[in-house]
Amino acid sequence: MDYDAVLTQVLDLLQQEKRLSYRVLKRRLQLDDDLLEDLKEDLIYAKKLAVDEDGRVLVWTGRTSSAPTTASPVPLPATPDVSPAQVETIPAISHTPEAERRQLTVMFCDLVDSTKLSSQLDPEEYRDVVRAYHTACTEVIRRYDGHIAQLLGDGLLVYFGYPVAHEDDAQRAVRAGLGIVEAIGKLKTSLAQTTGRTLAVRLGIHTGLVVIGALGDDGRHEHLALGETPNIAARIQGLAQPNTVAISDATYRLVQGYFACQDLGAHALRGVTEAMRLYHVLGESGATSRLDVAQPRGLTPLVGRESEVAPLLERWEQVKAGQGQVVLLTGDAGIGKSRLVQVLKDHVANEPHTRWECRSAEYAQNTALFPLTELFQRLLRFEAQETPDEKLEKLTYALSQYRLPLEESVQLFGPLLSLSIPVHPYPPLHLSPQRQRQKTLETIVAILLELAECHPVLFILEDLHWTDPSTLELISLLLDQTPTASILVLLTCRPHFQPAWHHRSYLTEMTLHRLSQTQVEQIVNRMTDGKTLPPEVLAQIVERTDGVPLFVEEMTKAILESGSLKEVDAHYELTGSLSTFAIPATLHDSLMARLDRLISAKGIAQLGAAIGRQFAYDLLQVVSQLDEATLQRSKRSQGVKFTNH
Repeated sequence: MDYDAVLTQVLDLLQQEKRLSYRVLKRRLQLDDDLLEDLKEDLIYAKKLAVDEDGRVLVWTGRTSSAPTTASPVPLPATPDVSPAQVETIPAISHTPEAERRQLTVMFCDLVDSTKLSSQLDPEEYRDVVRAYHTACTEVIRRYDGHIAQLLGDGLLVYFGYPVAHEDDAQRAVRAGLGIVEAIGKLKTSLAQTTGRTLAVRLGIHTGLVVIGALGDDGRHEHLALGETPNIAARIQGLAQPNTVAISDATYRLVQGYFACQDLGAHALRGVTEAMRLYHVLGESGATSRLDVAQPRGLTPLVGRESEVAPLLERWEQVKAGQGQVVLLTGDAGIGKSRLVQVLKDHVANEPHTRWECRSAEYAQNTALFPLTELFQRLLRFEAQETPDEKLEKLTYALSQYRLPLEESVQLFGPLLSLSIPVHPYPPLHLSPQRQRQKTLETIVAILLELAECHPVLFILEDLHWTDPSTLELISLLLDQTPTASILVLLTCRPHFQPAWHHRSYLTEMTLHRLSQTQVEQIVNRMTDGKTLPPEVLAQIVERTDGVPLFVEEMTKAILESGSLKEVDAHYELTGSLSTFAIPATLHDSLMARLDRLISAKGIAQLGAAIGRQFAYDLLQVVSQLDEATLQRSKRSQGVKFTNH
């Protein structure tokens, strides 16, 4: 995407939200540091449409004259269908709704016995405790891109999925909850040492539909979610045991398999008609993908990927012969990249080989070497209850197995795994941060090359589009060494990721396309064990899933569980209405995340969705009150597809 298109997106975001942190801007628009600096200079100094606040936040002013950094942001309408140079002078029509209906995961966090604690401490001491508690919680919540909607004394109301949705908001909420419990544990230890008091929290999490938008007047203006979801989260929090995370059945269905949970049974919640089953989250299960979760239940047979499987297996044969290979699988979310990876893993399972498998995470794009750090913790089998000394002992033993200078290697890997390295017997390396980082990358590559001398190595890195810069640099170093080693580097990414290592003879790029109608019907048939669905139901699945395998599976599963079908002999009969087939909750967050990424075109997409799946182009233009140039601009800059039906 060119600079002007990026600038337009930033302007749209600023006008909608008025304040944007640089960190969030980089994450949402995948900006590098140089591009961010260019945007800041353009918006703050050249166009004078924004001001900098504390070096962390960009604040919309919409004024054509300079403004002090303390000035309140004043909205100035601007239109998305003009060039950035014209934005200052031409008005716009906003298509962002005042409120919108969306799925939200809500977390309610509260201090236990805060009234008793406040009576035991001096008010100033109690204020310090609450501030420390808020700080600890906020740090964890921001790590997972949660939004603190309200601070209610010692309680926090937190949204995951607003103002920007992510594909894994329920998982983020649960991870944040566990992180808060851990952070409060450390704070409790510090508090006990200074005041002799203890500290505990309760957390409740629920996922459901809400209507969210601005409430209040000029004196107090908040974006709040209305509906029963926040109330249920608060009720669940009240039933949780101290220092635990309790979740509803709705949230559990979205995170099942990713976390170990204890069934707490059905509970009556005040104001809720039916009893609700609750779960106590014990910890993460170790599963990192949908396939890890689905594996124990059995995977749906692979359909329509024969042309991709064959070359993948051929590349592995070349690797076994000592000819290193790189395979890059590209495709949209849910298209089946991980499923192809699983095919290769199954194929080599009974052969001598070493597998390093890791994946990037959207919330860790700014965490150096995050995929490798997670991998090493799994390989070393770190346990939560282990002391730092026990973990260091495991690390030292593992590194001693390689032809590496042990003292240096331990000092390189220690910080990566958040381990403090004692000065004795490990004297400081006296390296600059840049050189230490480079040495760390070189050491990781050296370990892989040494492993490849014994057995073929399968190195898998998924979701390359979310990978941090340090890991990308590691991949570049590894790719330089790959042709002469028995290594298969298998990478997956989405189409918008542009790799820097094209045109290598040992690099195979494969793009996964959507399935045909016949292939979709094959998946449905296998999921129904050969029992035929009513033609109108099958047609709806084909139409609404657009050939994306994940969507096909989740939609079919939701329909089979909806209660609107009755099994009769070797087929199903429709007993309810087709209109009752809603988008499965498992796909809500993924689809909303894609919609939120449209930014200025989001309002247009929502208008189109309200009209119907197909509509006349002229009708959209009339309803949106936008001219053709504006619609076409949205199409170009945001990738929205309009057809003249």
